[in-house]
Amino acid sequence: MMNDIAKLILRLTLGIMMLFHGLDKIINGIKGVKHLVVNAGLPEFFAYGVYVGEVVLPLLIIIGLYARVASVILAFNMIMAIFLAYHSSIFELGKHGAPVIELPFLYFIISVVVFLLGSGKYAVNSK
Repeated sequence: MMNDIAKLILRLTLGIMMLFHGLDKIINGIKGVKHLVVNAGLPEFFAYGVYVGEVVLPLLIIIGLYARVASVILAFNMIMAIFLAYHSSIFELGKHGAPVIELPFLYFIISVVVFLLGSGKYAVNSK
């Protein structure tokens, strides 16, 4: 039972915190993401994938509907975010001593952990 509660807390934390990023994109648009995508030499329409990665996937993870699949896709989304936003500074430290990729890297790791652990008992399609 405690393992299932821990899985729920992990899923809720990942999903809710990522959803804040998605809501920001809904409210303020994705101009910055488009700029990063185009500068990387990718087609501009790839930027719209941020809505999937930061709105749809977090909602699936929160409710526990195909959370493993959603978390793998979210992990890929975080790898792309690191590549696009920090490709030239991956190993740099920020002004407070932490790596500049700290936040997307944490989301990446938590996504991998959700994939490995699964949804738990408290999910729409629990296993």
